[in-house]
This record gives sequence, C-alpha cells and structure tokens, in this order.
Amino acid sequence: MLHIGCHLSSSGGYTAMVESALKIGADTFQFFTRNPRGSKGKEPSVEDIKNACALMNEHNFAPIVAHAPYTLNPASSREEVREFALDIFRDDLRILQMLDKSYYNFHPGSHLGDGADVGIQRTVEILNKVLFKDMKTTVLIETMAGKGSEIGSTFQEIKEILDGVELKDKVGVCLDSCHISDGGYDVISDFSSVLDEFDRIIGLDKLRAIHLNDSKNQKGAKKDRHEKIGDGYIGVESIKRIINEPRLKGLPFILETPNELDGYEKEIALLKSLYTLD
Repeated sequence: MLHIGCHLSSSGGYTAMVESALKIGADTFQFFTRNPRGSKGKEPSVEDIKNACALMNEHNFAPIVAHAPYTLNPASSREEVREFALDIFRDDLRILQMLDKSYYNFHPGSHLGDGADVGIQRTVEILNKVLFKDMKTTVLIETMAGKGSEIGSTFQEIKEILDGVELKDKVGVCLDSCHISDGGYDVISDFSSVLDEFDRIIGLDKLRAIHLNDSKNQKGAKKDRHEKIGDGYIGVESIKRIINEPRLKGLPFILETPNELDGYEKEIALLKSLYTLD
C-alpha cells in the first residue's frame, strides 16, 4: 500500500485536516505546527486531537508529519535565535505527545558563516536539550538542498548530527527528493544508488518519511524550488521509481508541491496509478 498525503493547512484543527486528507484520497498528511514564517501557534483542543486520532486509526493512517516553522534555526550564530528554537521545539513536542502516531520534521539550520562543523554542533546541542525518554513522536532531520550556509545537504552531515544525539532512538531522517536532487544526488537516473549511499552512511533504519517533490532546477543547483509532479527536472518516471523502491515500502510520502487541494488530489491519484508494489 502506498501511504501518500500532502501538506495541509492546520487553521481548522486536526479533525478538519484528517477529513480533508480523506476527501483527496490521502492516508497521511503534513502540517505546520505554527506560523511557518513566525512563532505564533494556537493551543489545540484536546477533544479535537482525540477525534482526529480516532478517525486516523479508523482509516489506518500512516504517521502524520508535523513541520517546524522555517524560523527555527538551531544552528544560528545568534544566541537569541537558538533560544527561540529551543522554546519552539519544546512547545511543539509537548503538543505532539497528545497524538498517537506522529513525526516532527525540522530543517537542521544555517550556520551563517561560522562553518558546517559549528552549525552541526549547535543543532546537536539543541536536540540533546529537547529530546526526552518518554517522547511518543520521533524527530526527523530533513535533508536540505545546500543553499547558502545550510547544513544537512549531504548524508555525511546528517550522520554527524545523528551521531551527536544522545537519545538516538528518538531521531530519524526525512528524505526530500527535490532537496537531494538540488544538492547533487542523482535522483533522476540512479535513485537506487542514492539509497545505497544513504544506507552506507546513515542506515535505512533511520529513514522514516519522504518529501516527494519534483524540482524546478537541474541536479546540483542548490536552490530548493519545488515543482509539481512531472513538471520539473526529476520527472514522472523517476518519481515512479522512487515510490516503487521496495526499501521505502510502508513509509509516509508527503507531497509539498505548489498545489491547492484539487491539485494534490490529482497528484495522489496519479501516484497511486503508478504504484506497483502491492
């Protein structure tokens, strides 16, 4: 079974997101925990979360993905920005304790000129402060495209973050097809070898979710611009190979393509028609 979903607005609450996902044929979804360009977040209703969890369990949803705001930068050279990241992390993980099956996805950050090694260490320090033994969710480090001073655009950098985390069973990786293509990995013609490299450096047991996006840019552009499935440089045939890769079976695939709900519904239907593993 292909577990496929998309990014949804959280403005109507958790139950509304589950209902929207069901309407477009999805059995997972992603949402921002708060304003993606700011810090404000609304305290969720406990009853709403319970209703949403019951509905997801009824329809056999894969884990859903909560996405941290873009303003969260644990690798920043500025102490106040790192403190902000610490506060947001803790608050989001507190709320996610109320969900049955969830991941918390975040961008590992930008070092702002201090160097990747320093940025990686800062991100590790934040993770070691916010992770706790009784966590129900798993925190996912997203693979990045490598624009500017981003860390996490290579599997080696992701590994270095994971290696520094004390509670290793509480962290994993979200692989973004657009990001790794823009970062220089050959998603288009040799995705199997890309996964081989991921397994050798990080280990496939750490891969928990996929952001499934086409790219507006050629391989290695380091620009991070998502495109609709089939309209970019990765293309439908390469996307088909990704979703039918046996080593990814059972993982949630999340679309972050530039679409509204009707566009996501069409992409989900297309991907289901291309899926052959079942």
